[in-house]
Amino acid sequence: MTSVPTSGDQPIFTWRKEDDGIVVLTIDDPTQGVNTVHARFVAELAETVERLRAERDSISGVVITSGKSTFVAGGDLEEIVALGPEDATRFTQHLNHLKGQLRLLEGLGRPVVAAINGSALGGGLELALATHHRVVLDSPRVQLGLPEVGLGLLPASGGIIRTVRLLGVRKALDDVLLSGRRFRPQQAQELGLVDELVKSADELLSRARQWIVENPDAAQPWDAKGFAIPGGTPTRGALSADLPFLASTLRARTGGAPAPAQRAILAAAVEGAQVDIDTAGLIETRYFVELATAQISKNLINLNFFDLQAIKGGASRPNDQPSYRARRIGVVGAGMMGAGIAYASAKVGIDVVLVDTTLAGAQKGRAHAEKVEAKAVSRGQRTQADQDALLNRITVSDRVEDLADVDFVIEAVFENAELKAEVFGRVEGVVGQDTVLGSNTSTLPITSLAASVRRPEDFVGVHFFSPVDRMPLVEIIRGEATSDATLAKAFDLVLQLGKTPIVVNDTRGFFTSRVIISRLNEAVAMVGEGVAPASIEQASLQAGYPAGALQLLDELTLTLPRDVREEARSAATVAGQEWEAHPGHTTFDRLIDLGRVGRAGGGGFYDYDEKGRRTGFWPGLTEAFPPGDDIPTVGDLADRLLFAEVLEAWAAHSEGVIEAPSDANVGSLLGIGFPAWTGGVLRFLDQFDGGRPGFVARAEQLAEQYGSRFRPPASLAETVSEGSGA
Repeated sequence: MTSVPTSGDQPIFTWRKEDDGIVVLTIDDPTQGVNTVHARFVAELAETVERLRAERDSISGVVITSGKSTFVAGGDLEEIVALGPEDATRFTQHLNHLKGQLRLLEGLGRPVVAAINGSALGGGLELALATHHRVVLDSPRVQLGLPEVGLGLLPASGGIIRTVRLLGVRKALDDVLLSGRRFRPQQAQELGLVDELVKSADELLSRARQWIVENPDAAQPWDAKGFAIPGGTPTRGALSADLPFLASTLRARTGGAPAPAQRAILAAAVEGAQVDIDTAGLIETRYFVELATAQISKNLINLNFFDLQAIKGGASRPNDQPSYRARRIGVVGAGMMGAGIAYASAKVGIDVVLVDTTLAGAQKGRAHAEKVEAKAVSRGQRTQADQDALLNRITVSDRVEDLADVDFVIEAVFENAELKAEVFGRVEGVVGQDTVLGSNTSTLPITSLAASVRRPEDFVGVHFFSPVDRMPLVEIIRGEATSDATLAKAFDLVLQLGKTPIVVNDTRGFFTSRVIISRLNEAVAMVGEGVAPASIEQASLQAGYPAGALQLLDELTLTLPRDVREEARSAATVAGQEWEAHPGHTTFDRLIDLGRVGRAGGGGFYDYDEKGRRTGFWPGLTEAFPPGDDIPTVGDLADRLLFAEVLEAWAAHSEGVIEAPSDANVGSLLGIGFPAWTGGVLRFLDQFDGGRPGFVARAEQLAEQYGSRFRPPASLAETVSEGSGA
């Protein structure tokens, strides 16, 4: 047996040739915690492929595996996000060189097997697809997929051309490329992305070697004479009739929002299916380079990777506090929010005491966890033993006294300051002196709530989003007296729950609520102007929001924003501050007076059937708010929704309510559905056409046409003159 590095003293690819002629290539980048596809990786791959070809006569097969807990994570995002139009030629050559090496590898004339011991995402799976057989460790920690679409990119190392030839155009697009889905090993095998699963890491190499021995003449199916793409091509077979459907499906996926990656993936798949694989690779490259050098991919990479990385790395956490892990938490209020918080906590192994005013109410909250877990068990994602263990971690009670030994309490009762004060008055007398007192509130100022307890330094806001088991964000609100130690504990608890924490300072509505309400107010103002409801919803979708603003309002109920508004008005009056009404307020009031309060009340902007399903817009809207003389464009409507939120977010940022732009950007995406293609609510300022000066100029136009609320504040205008960013 020989063991020789491919280059340098600490190579990425380590070559080990066994006595039976099988070469085991182990990928283990000494400069990174995970293997990624970057310039040095590609250079060493080329050296390795050249050596394999040179020594082919003495080689019986090749196994590619990883020396890390993951296989290969994908491309180097720092390298990609730095690309500009001036790099297009260079990076085109780089990608085509990489693809050339993968084509040489799969055409080696010897069986090549990927022994996948950990997650293979993006470029990692693309490398594996260039082998003749893929054996995967069947572990819950292993994920496989091509998620590039979520970063505004497409698979650029043959992911499109090979999945199309492996699965067919339609299946590759629907199941893998456009969804960006991450698959568990069994799911990937059922789909056809991988071939075999093994139960232990020890079996990986032995099974890979066995397959090589059994298949000495292995080759890729697409290199065989007479190969045909499953399902046909756009010009031949069943697929030829599917092209209009593919286009309409893409439209349904995007809602008309900016989605260059989805469109490029569709085009590369369809065009590439009509030519040979090498030409298809060139098509794939051209589309990738166009995306990678443009702004939207940079927005998405910065938002979904670097901003999230900064947050989870503790950028907003007090850095001089010890790490914290909750042992046992108490949740007061077993309604939808409390039940969700209890379930999320028990799911990660935390013991929970769930308290409600009645034992039946608390048991109903626990039943939520049972229902969610039962679905997971039926889908094979959890075992019955897992479900039983989780439910056993939730203790239900109607006695506050049962919270005595918890180390963190989260109150989740109705959004009423007096009720919350009463709850904490009872809780504080029971729990220990080190127990954190947390309130799940979306709008009520934490400082005023903390006035009801004797330990305001231990009081903090923890604003979860509904439904808790699906929403990944938690807004942590620091009151005037909240200590660093308490803030750090709340931050660590949110991470322990597997969620993303953003930190905001105290004010009415905090960050997410005040920003989203600015959009909802604007949408309702449009209704009052006589704008067609369908146009408002279409503008929402074309802007990139996940749902129409009026649909969202119906789900929330119209009374909630009005209640928030009235509380804010009262607080301003008490503080001697001037209250500024929004044009949408009178429309809110009129709709509520007409009994149109939302879905829960039987109907709002939409009508609903007896099962609560939307049946169409309420016909009375046109009568109540006749069409105006001036019909705004959908582009104007979309800008009004976007600018309303961005200007409110800027106000919160400039006031110090939210200090880190990364918190604002991620919070706007994960909490209130701000369009991801923009890179987040504050990054929108700088990525707007013309940059920040262009944003300010457009805001001035909107102010002239629709009202002074769009007038950019001096704090923003000053950054344009100074040339500074957020």
